[in-house]
Amino acid sequence: MQAIRSILVVMTPNQPEGLALKRAKLIAGVTQSRLHLLVCDKRGEHSQYLADAARELREDGYEVTTQQAWHESFHETIIQVQQEESCGLVIKQHFPENPLKRALLTPDDWKLLRYCPSPVLIAKTNRPWTEGSILVAVDVGNSSAEHKALHASLISNAFEVASIAKATMHVFTAHPSPMLSASDPTFQLRETIEARYREQCASFVKEFELEEGQMHIKEGPADVLIPSMAKELDAVVTVIGTVARTGLSGALIGNTAEVVLDAVETDVLVLKPDHVMRHLESQLEG
Repeated sequence: MQAIRSILVVMTPNQPEGLALKRAKLIAGVTQSRLHLLVCDKRGEHSQYLADAARELREDGYEVTTQQAWHESFHETIIQVQQEESCGLVIKQHFPENPLKRALLTPDDWKLLRYCPSPVLIAKTNRPWTEGSILVAVDVGNSSAEHKALHASLISNAFEVASIAKATMHVFTAHPSPMLSASDPTFQLRETIEARYREQCASFVKEFELEEGQMHIKEGPADVLIPSMAKELDAVVTVIGTVARTGLSGALIGNTAEVVLDAVETDVLVLKPDHVMRHLESQLEG
């Protein structure tokens, strides 16, 4: 995150809370990133709104550029501008479609998370990050090279978010219940599974130089336990990675991530492995 030179901030005129801009200012205040303010609208005229926002930010010492654009759809507009401006992070505020389901992401949110090559931060709550808890969800039991690379990216980004916000980073992993594990009877024993998993977690703690109290392990399905842990820790940000399946349609976020992103009542930072980001960029170029 320290290496991010430009942040794309999706601006929403006529909305009272500018959560995306609030998060962007916090990050840019530390990273010195340029803020590129974008209004996605093909009809309205928002130059005065953008000029006013930019003037206030410049007075506060931020480097700012602005743009109003529209390309086919909301998420395609954001992604095209992200590519044109080489933005290393996209920040968008979540506006619930239904007040009774405040946490549920909208179709526009989902399309952005699926197809955007860069990390995306969805601001879902107005709670301050400062001195809060940052929860990063990992799958310690998966030792594939792809997951290892993603874990390194998750931990490093979560650590930087925690540093920026003077917050505490917590790492969570769920290990499978016996009935969900391999058919080999050796692995059916709860004690065996847990012991193996704790060994892997101990290596993980050592590899990433975590403190014991930062690592949390529970048995059960990750899609249920991650939101529960976020609540338990009173997390303000959940950092999650998606080892997405790529194909003709671009990238699909895994089922666990989809459930988690809807369920957590925190801001969410979504990261993709390098090969998925490259795949999405190549599709945009094609």
